[in-house]
Parts: sequence; C-alpha cells; structure tokens
Amino acid sequence: MAQSMIKLASIKHNTDNALVIRLNNGNYSLLFNQQIVLLSVVLMVLLACAMLGSLVLGTTTLSIQTVFDALLGQASQSQQLLVNEFRLPRVIAGLVAGFALAIAGSLIQHVVRNRLATPDVLGINEGAALLMLIVLVSSNAGLMGPWWVAPVGAFTSGILLLIIAKGLGTRGYRVILIGLALAYLVRSISELMLAHINSLHASATYNWTVGNLNGRGYEVAEPVALILMALMPFLLFTSRQLRVFQLGEELASTLGTHITRIQFMAICLAIIFAGLAVGIGGPIGFVAIAAPVIINKILGSNQLAIINTGLLGGILVVVADTLGRVLVAPLEIPVGVLTSILGGPFLLWVLLNNKNA
Repeated sequence: MAQSMIKLASIKHNTDNALVIRLNNGNYSLLFNQQIVLLSVVLMVLLACAMLGSLVLGTTTLSIQTVFDALLGQASQSQQLLVNEFRLPRVIAGLVAGFALAIAGSLIQHVVRNRLATPDVLGINEGAALLMLIVLVSSNAGLMGPWWVAPVGAFTSGILLLIIAKGLGTRGYRVILIGLALAYLVRSISELMLAHINSLHASATYNWTVGNLNGRGYEVAEPVALILMALMPFLLFTSRQLRVFQLGEELASTLGTHITRIQFMAICLAIIFAGLAVGIGGPIGFVAIAAPVIINKILGSNQLAIINTGLLGGILVVVADTLGRVLVAPLEIPVGVLTSILGGPFLLWVLLNNKNA
C-alpha cells in the first residue's frame, strides 16, 4: 500500500520560470508556469477577501468574528440566518456566474483573436436572456424562471451567429460586426416584450435582464457548478490547444493541432459557459471582456491562463454585487448595472492603451 502511494521527490524552478514538481523519485514530473501559479495564489487570496467582505457588508454590517461564528453555527439565530441563508448563497452564485462568464470571454477572444469579442458583444448573452424572458412572461415560473433555459438560448443565438457569419476562420471582424447587429436585434426584441407586459411584472423582470443576483443562491449555483466541473477536462484540453493556436494557424497545423476542431470546441464551450452564467444572474456585462484583458496585461498577451481568468471573473462579480448592495443601501444597484458603469471607462482604457485593440 505504501509503495503504491505517489511521493513528492522535489520541487524546482528553472530559468524559464517553469516550476517542476517531480514525484516518485523522478518517475513522474509536473510542469507549471511559475508566474501563473503565483498569480493563482494571489487571486485565490483576493477571492477569499472579496467573499469575506461580501459576507460582512450589507444593510446590516457584521464583524469578521461574527461571520466566522455564524459559519461555524456559534452566532445568534438571526446572524446565522443572514450569513448562511441569504449572503453566502448569493456570494457563491456570483462567484460561479463570474467564473463562467470570464472563461467564456477568454475562449471567444482567443478564437476570434480580438479583445472586443465577448458573449455579450456577440449577442450570445442576449439570446440566453431573451429565451429566459420568453419563459418568464409566458409561464408561471416566477420572476427568475428555470436556469437551464439560458444555455439553450445562448446555444441558439451562437448557432445563428455562426450561420450568418459563415463560421469563424480568420473573419474576426466579420464575426464581431454580425454579433453586434445580432445583439442589438435580440435586445430590441427583449425590450419590445417588456413594453407589452404589465408595468409591475416588467419592472421586476427588467432588473433581471440587466444582471441581478438578488434571490439567487444554491438552487442555481450548485447544478451550474457541477456542470462546470464536468466540463473542466474539456476546457483544460481546449485551452492547451489554444495556446498552440496562438503561434499561428500554419505553425499550429504543423504541430498537429486541428484548427477547425479546436475552434469549434472552444466556441461551444464558450456558449455553454456564457449560457450557464446568464442562467444564474442574467446578462452581467463587461466581466467577459475585463477579466481576460486584465490577465493578459499581467501575464503577457501570449499566455492563456484560463483558470486564473475565471477566478478574476468571480472576484469582479462578487465585488460588484457587494458594492451594489452597500452604495445606496437599503436599496440595491443590480450587479449588471454596476459592472456596466465600471466597464465603460475600462473599455476606453483598453482601446486607448493598445494600438492593436
């Protein structure tokens, strides 16, 4: 039994910033980019701080000690109810939504090779939101509706985009322009539907269509998180192939990468991830563009740190949702509105600081 266990032999780093972990006397080796590993640690610490801050802050501000007591079941009943039944499920939902959105944005940006290409810009998020809206106004599903409708809407919108654009290939700008037109068309249909339902229902539904985590919790975060975990092997494989794709199509083909297949896998994963995110909190804007751009700025444009991008997306959504709850308390600013407000200046920064953007 002891002989079958894998033992750590050594951990070293070389001049190429590669972290090499050797196991079982060097019989097995794992190679990591040291910079990416270090960034992962930093992002996980920041994510933990963002989640703790979200549990502490709100209409009723709690101390850090009270939050930990509530998590351990040692605080008062009302404090445990506030932390465990209201704030923590919402934080988890925001984390999962941000993680999925950021990864979807990163995949599409690398496939289309343009930083402006994200699920919300290409109309994929709007397609998911439109189908959710149709279900909301045509059934008794309540103000939220079934989360699984959104991936179906995202998939439909994505397929429509690919058909009109006649695939991806090297037509990055063509895809973006058609996606923009599709996004405006779908968004106008959504607004037309909102204009023809009663004002009370329209007001409540509108809050969801701009991105809102109010009322969301484990009932949507858990199934979405399980699906994301199931898709993780496919995601890691695709991201590894996309790194080769960054070297250029000719060189990637020479190295054995099937360009069309990898593009198809990446865009399918991006559509699914974007749809799942919209199913949780609606079309939360600018996270899909901001997270990959910031990670690329830190690591360099040739790096594709897909997990780090997802972690940063989770941080952005959790922080934005927290700010939305405390800035005008006891009222709330939907998380999608806040990310859009912050996203405008960010987009200008991207365009003005990169000649290739």
